[in-house]
Amino acid sequence: MRLYRDNAVVLRLHKLGEADRIVTLLTRQHGLVRAVAKGVRRTKSKFGARLEPFAHIDVQLHPGRSLDVVTQVHTIDAFGADIVDDYGRYTTACAILETAERLAGEERAPAPRLHTLTVGALRAVGEQTRPAELILDAYLLRAMGYAGWAPALGECARCAAPGPHRAFHVAAGGAVCVHCRPPGAVTPAPGVLDFMDALARGQWQDAESATPTTRSQASGLIAAHLQWHLERQLRTLPLIERDRSHAAVGDGEGVRQDGERDSTTRSASSA
Repeated sequence: MRLYRDNAVVLRLHKLGEADRIVTLLTRQHGLVRAVAKGVRRTKSKFGARLEPFAHIDVQLHPGRSLDVVTQVHTIDAFGADIVDDYGRYTTACAILETAERLAGEERAPAPRLHTLTVGALRAVGEQTRPAELILDAYLLRAMGYAGWAPALGECARCAAPGPHRAFHVAAGGAVCVHCRPPGAVTPAPGVLDFMDALARGQWQDAESATPTTRSQASGLIAAHLQWHLERQLRTLPLIERDRSHAAVGDGEGVRQDGERDSTTRSASSA
């Protein structure tokens, strides 16, 4: 079988034997690929240092029966150098990689938009162009959009009635109107859904002007929406550092459901 080349982001590594590693890659044209990198744990390895999480690489692979084999690696962007020395950036980037792997779908299903989005998000985290939590939430919203799971924000998720709507229900698919609002829907503070829409559209001037309370509530809804569709929690989300200076305000003006915060949204927001 012929060798093939592709651009890839290194998502994850596993040890294999005494000197090898299994590398999980998000490639541009071949989607999710798992491959063996032979001898990379040896000190004399030619490309071991290039196969680290957060790396954006040009990789050549040989197809195998169960796992492909890495034969050449060239670094395009070494994002890890600007990420691993800061806990906030590191945990944010880890959440991006875990989400990318979960949303990539079946192995070898092309995911060029997700690949491009992931590269851009890692670059933004490393360069600190914007607050890391905003980069992450924008990434999650857009990645869910590519997967077909984007929450409805400007119209009712059930009847498509144009908004703005005040209520949000994860299982219903996002914002819901007063006629379609199911039991358990939450009512975020004014501006939260508009903030989420600004993040999804890349309207950064509007997004960066949002209050800490708005950002926190939106983060909770985004995380809850993503994990509901994945049917599992992401391990990295609880590690994300977020601004807690608004906690006292948030408790009084937070997402309300019959006078109390929705438990699903609360647990996701704490991530």
